[in-house]
Amino acid sequence: MNATHEPAPQMTRKALRYEINLATQEPQWVKRLVLGLSCVFFVLFILMPLIVVFAQALQKGLSIYLELFQDSDTRAAIALTLAATLVAVPLNVVFGVVAAWLIAKFDFMGKHFLITLIDLPFSVSPVIAGLMYVLLLGSGSAIGEWLLARDIEVIFAIPGIILATTFVTFPFVARELIPLMQAQGREEEEAAVVLGANAFQTFYHVTLPNIKWGLMYGVILCNARAMGEFGAVSVVSGHIRGLTNTMPLHIEILYNEYQTIAAFAVASLLALLALFTLAIKTFVEWRIESVYKNLTS
Repeated sequence: MNATHEPAPQMTRKALRYEINLATQEPQWVKRLVLGLSCVFFVLFILMPLIVVFAQALQKGLSIYLELFQDSDTRAAIALTLAATLVAVPLNVVFGVVAAWLIAKFDFMGKHFLITLIDLPFSVSPVIAGLMYVLLLGSGSAIGEWLLARDIEVIFAIPGIILATTFVTFPFVARELIPLMQAQGREEEEAAVVLGANAFQTFYHVTLPNIKWGLMYGVILCNARAMGEFGAVSVVSGHIRGLTNTMPLHIEILYNEYQTIAAFAVASLLALLALFTLAIKTFVEWRIESVYKNLTS
């Protein structure tokens, strides 16, 4: 008798799961409507503007398009954008890794305050960030006067652009690593220390391999924001053509001067860099998902 009644609870659970699945499934017309609206939104607000940029840039032919990059101001803007990115991103990698390591692995007074400071660039407008640097390091401040007396230019010069870019991109690496390190816990690092490893050996052989894909993802996001930053850089740059104009600032100047083809040409290069960054980001996401599946399988 007991054997005949044993399958009943199992059948009940299956029936219950089936009813739940039916209850949570949306009608086909709802799925199609949401999918259609998503596709329309993607085409109108993402794909079409991107096509317009390249169409406008190439409307007079590829030879004219390439000639536009021979302009000295354009080449200087490209070089400055790449230089600022190459400096700001490594700085943020160092700051982000150290901050994430401290927050995830240690308990100390002011921990929540440090997390708030990391999130500050997300909540402060980039224009306000630029103004903060002008007020702090400009000629009207005590620090600015001290710098000028020693012929050190920060505001309206390349160092100011690097500082502004570093500030607005600071949270990206740290914010990717903090939850990742917290989820991994401290057991592996503590075991390495017990076995005689010093702090550098523990980080290099234990911590870094566990966070490498998350770190790369943060670097990609930081790099994308650094290349496209406009607000903070605009305030501290002074808009000196050929010297302190990055690619976004140079695009604005060309467009305001009705040099639309040149503006769209530089914009297309910035878009190509963004697409290249997106491709790397997609690859890193695929690798992270593969690693996660291997760990959980």
